[in-house]
Amino acid sequence: MIICRTPFRISFFGGGTDYPAWYSDHGGAVLAATINRYCYINCRFLPPFFEYLSRIVWSKIEVVKTNEQIEHPVVSSVMRYLNVVEGIEIHHAGDLPARSGLGSSSAFTVGVLHALHALKGELVSKETLAQQAIHVERDLLHETVGVQDQIQTAFGGLNRIDIAPNGLFQVQPLPLTRLRVAQIENHLLMFYTGVVRNASEIAAAQVRSISDHTHELHEMRKLVDVAVDTLAGDNDMSEFGRLLHETWELKRRLSNKIAPDFVNEIYSRARRAGALGGKLLGAGGGGFMLFIVPPELHVSVCTALSELLVVPIQFEWSGTQLIFYDPPSYSRTAHHRRDFKHYVVGNGHNRDSAD
Repeated sequence: MIICRTPFRISFFGGGTDYPAWYSDHGGAVLAATINRYCYINCRFLPPFFEYLSRIVWSKIEVVKTNEQIEHPVVSSVMRYLNVVEGIEIHHAGDLPARSGLGSSSAFTVGVLHALHALKGELVSKETLAQQAIHVERDLLHETVGVQDQIQTAFGGLNRIDIAPNGLFQVQPLPLTRLRVAQIENHLLMFYTGVVRNASEIAAAQVRSISDHTHELHEMRKLVDVAVDTLAGDNDMSEFGRLLHETWELKRRLSNKIAPDFVNEIYSRARRAGALGGKLLGAGGGGFMLFIVPPELHVSVCTALSELLVVPIQFEWSGTQLIFYDPPSYSRTAHHRRDFKHYVVGNGHNRDSAD
């Protein structure tokens, strides 16, 4: 049995510069963090006593007689990519809704890769997991995605991520004191709008218009440098809030799908109630909104947005983790096969008879 826990992420600056259509010419950079809300993947090799081969539990329950029948696109693609031919059982659970701007799709992909590697007895680095997740989503599933989500959810922490034109990336954790981290966390308010959306469709519209918005993207890239210096120094958080408001104004110009009217109205109310700045997380259209708010004005902003669900968050620092690892005693491949008669005699728990 394997249980993998992978965090969701919030992105502060640089979103849009992590798409290949941009960074392949200009390079990219983002400032992002993971939070203490997670995607959980529970998996095991399925014992050979059932009428089906594999069972996949997500928003639906799939029971299949061949792995080629698995409908979940990520699970199906990852199993083929890692050459998993055995019968398996996978359960997915998440702390927050999918398709809501927190990198949940990439957290799922990273988590499935991590869990299945572990199930096969393979130890892989966070960098490899990020690279493989990018490959699965972009090359195998042909989704319009950036690269920050896969990297950030794999590594965890509060990081500056630089992306070279050739796609290589560097993750630089911000050197912050505990006091500074607490100060930043105390200024965060995150709300759920209740609206989910297809991020890939919004991202595709944004990518198509990149050539028309080079000025905005260059400015958004520059703000990463300024924001990192602001957090790493002893600047007041009001400056960080001002920068976030500046990037909000820039990002809204990239596509009319990023900030629909109801989102602009929420943002305006939050600002009037005391928010220094904020953003819609992810590609846009709905999902979660993040604001920088002085602690003494939290009640004011929450009251102004009382119809929305506020979600308390803190940073997390570990990235994807195996939180439970009980190595499988057998699988159906010849490489791992144990004698079935011995398995029955041992009631399925006699690992000493395994190859």
